[in-house]
Amino acid sequence: MSDAFALERRRKTIHGWLLVGPALVMLSVFALYPSVATLWTSLWTRGTRRKPSEFAGLENYQALFDDPTFWAVAWNNLLYAAVTIPASMAIALMMALWADSKIPARSFIRTAYFTPTVLPMIAAGNLWLFFFTPSFGVLNQIGGLFGAASVNWLGQPDTALWAICVVTIWKEAGFFMIFYLAALQTIAPDLQEAADIEGASRWTYTRRIVLPLLMPTTLFILINAMINSVKLIDHLFILTKGGPSDSSKLILYYIWENAFAYFDRPAAAAMTVLILIILGALASFQFLVLDRRTHYR
Repeated sequence: MSDAFALERRRKTIHGWLLVGPALVMLSVFALYPSVATLWTSLWTRGTRRKPSEFAGLENYQALFDDPTFWAVAWNNLLYAAVTIPASMAIALMMALWADSKIPARSFIRTAYFTPTVLPMIAAGNLWLFFFTPSFGVLNQIGGLFGAASVNWLGQPDTALWAICVVTIWKEAGFFMIFYLAALQTIAPDLQEAADIEGASRWTYTRRIVLPLLMPTTLFILINAMINSVKLIDHLFILTKGGPSDSSKLILYYIWENAFAYFDRPAAAAMTVLILIILGALASFQFLVLDRRTHYR
C-alpha cells in the first residue's frame, strides 16, 4: 500500500513539474537571466578596445546619482506617472460605467473607446503629430478660431511633457476600460435591485457597492499602470525624442540612449537595476499591504 502511495505521489510530482516547466524555462530565459546579467554588467566599467572594462563595484550607481540629467529624467517620469495613472484610471472607470449602462449604440461606443488601444504605438504617435504640429496642427487650428496664438506643443519645455501625458492617457484609458467593463458585468443585478428597493441613489450605489467590488480590478490596473509608466519609449521617438532640453525624456528612453546612442552599457544597466528594485518594492507593497485590504468577495 505504501509503495502504491509513493508511486502515485511521485507521478503527481512529475506531472506538476511538467506543467510548470515551460513557464519556468520562459521566466529563466527572458526574466531571471537578463536580470542577473544586467546586475553583473552594472558592476563593471565601460570598456573600449584600448581599455578593457574593469570591476567597479558601485561606482556606476554613484555616478548615476551625481548625474543631474538622471535626476531631471527621474523627476519627469515621476510627474508623468502622477498625471497619467490617476487620469487614465478615472477616465477608464467613467467610460466603463457609461458603456455598461443601457444606452443606444452601446456596442459602437465600446468599440470607439477601445480603438486607440489597438493602434500601434508608432501609428498613434504619428497621428498625434497632426494635432500638435505648430500653426497647422488641429489644436492650433481650433485655437486660431478663438484668436489664440499658435503654440509649439512639442517644441517647448513647458508643454512637451504634458503633450506626451495627453497621448498616453488617450492610449491607455480604453485599455483599462476593458478590465473595468468585464468586472462590472460580474456584479449581480440583484444588488442593483436591492439598492433601488432601499431607495439608494445611483451615486450611493456606485460608491457603496460598485467601487468596493471593483477594488481587485482597480488594484490590478494600478499595478499595470505603474509598470507602463516606466516603459514608455515609442511615443518619444516619434514626438519629441526626449527634448527639448530633456524636458520630456523618460527613464526608459534615457536607458536606451545610454546603451545604444552613447554605448555606455554599465550606466544603462545601473538604471535598469534601480527600476527593477523600485518595481519590486511596489510589488511587495501590493502583496503585503494593498492585497490584504482588498475584498474579493
